[in-house]
Amino acid sequence: MTDDDPFAAVDAAKDELADETREDAVAYQHDLGKLTARERIDYLLDEDSFDEIGRLAAPMPTTPETTDWEREDAPADGVVTGFGRIDGRPIAIFATDFTVKGGSIGHAGGRKIKRVTERALERGTPLIMLHDGGGHRIQEGLDAAPFARGDNGFSNLQTTLSGWVPVVSAMMGPAFAAPTNFAALSDFVPIVEGTGTMGVAGPSLVKSALGVDETKEELGSARFQTTETGMADLACEDDEACLDAIRTYLSYLPRNAECEPPTVEAKPPDEDARERLRDIIPSSPRKGYDIDAIIEGIVDRGSTFELKPTYGRNIVTAFARLEGEPIGVIANNPRFKAGTIDTAASEKASHFAAVCDAFGLPIVTLTDVPGILPGPDSEREGIARHSAKLPFELARATVPIANVVLRRGYGFGYVAMGGGRSLDSELTVLWPTAELAAMGIEGAVDIAYKREIESADDPEARRRELIDTFEDRTDAVRAAERVGVDGVIQPAETRGRIRRAFDRAADDRDRDWPPKKRSINPI
Repeated sequence: MTDDDPFAAVDAAKDELADETREDAVAYQHDLGKLTARERIDYLLDEDSFDEIGRLAAPMPTTPETTDWEREDAPADGVVTGFGRIDGRPIAIFATDFTVKGGSIGHAGGRKIKRVTERALERGTPLIMLHDGGGHRIQEGLDAAPFARGDNGFSNLQTTLSGWVPVVSAMMGPAFAAPTNFAALSDFVPIVEGTGTMGVAGPSLVKSALGVDETKEELGSARFQTTETGMADLACEDDEACLDAIRTYLSYLPRNAECEPPTVEAKPPDEDARERLRDIIPSSPRKGYDIDAIIEGIVDRGSTFELKPTYGRNIVTAFARLEGEPIGVIANNPRFKAGTIDTAASEKASHFAAVCDAFGLPIVTLTDVPGILPGPDSEREGIARHSAKLPFELARATVPIANVVLRRGYGFGYVAMGGGRSLDSELTVLWPTAELAAMGIEGAVDIAYKREIESADDPEARRRELIDTFEDRTDAVRAAERVGVDGVIQPAETRGRIRRAFDRAADDRDRDWPPKKRSINPI
């Protein structure tokens, strides 16, 4: 081999960029409690399935301040991109490298990202983004000539990808600005506790612009973004847990909207779990109960994967399986805000319904709702508009929907959850414990019969008498008399009824009337 051997030269150039030859950078990343970009990709993808593109990419400086940057100073221009497989299915992926200029995205890195994103769009493969860095590289952004292109069409690409392939943004380090913008257009956003942060701007910019001095954790920690804002779907204890969550998420979804969701071997709940269903709901409508136990008694054993578990806790959104086939579950949670629908619950559930519909997952709604959350704070949040989001998404869905009323089905909350003939559902049934009315009986009596109660010799006795009268008219048997629902079933029958209804609705429905371009989301 001679010094000018081109084959050896290429191998040497690639080797210089490997983790093994960057010991200090790797040690620095590990000291922060993080895997490197390449380690993350190796962990996530099937063994030996990664085909990297742009490994030899170098910075593309356009100003004098950046002309001295070389490939050795910015290996792969700070982002690892390529294609691989997860559970045997193809995906497109990029991972920003925090050890290279803080994980910022330069012009060359942007071209690499655009390349894999375009291939994801053309070939219909999921797009996985592993974020660990500060977005656009500032040193390369202070020049109008290249910046005039905006984000080089990436937002447009993500918008086009939406509903066509699953899109994931994992926040695995400081991920303010551009990574957060990517996440806002993604379907699933896991974030690593302790290291992952997100927000439209980091501490330095916030202090410069507003004079507010807060840490990156105060501005966008995992707890804040999962529990208070709902921007992230799941907080993960470390990098490995985050990457495991991505694999789990994708296991419920098809490669793209034209493919069938993956199926696994059916694992029905055991007989005891099904029989316990009738004992979970307490006799008092004022008491909460474990909605998870009801879900577990209906879906396949151990198949539930909840999204946004700490945000909008008055509603549960979860993937699950029924006879091995993926479904989506939307359930009111009576242990939080009595299961009412507020702004957070509506946004959370409507987005989840849209994901299920886009990728062909039938939807089960489990209803126990006293209505839409009233009050001045709720009104200021725009609850009147936000509460329309869930019924909007359910009504425009083409996948089969099954609605089961467990207990309360009151007012617009009942409609929002798809009760009765509110939707063109495959199945709408009641449990014997169901109560249906335009609003809660006690509140209705206090409003409609106020004068009669006040003028009675014994106001409290008259009030109680009226409440008892109307409560006798809200039970499940009366609700089924005029075929407003398909019937009343025993809890243990629920799984079978839903499964058979979905089996009858094997094909998605096409909506071709009226001839309009689209409906307008009530945002």
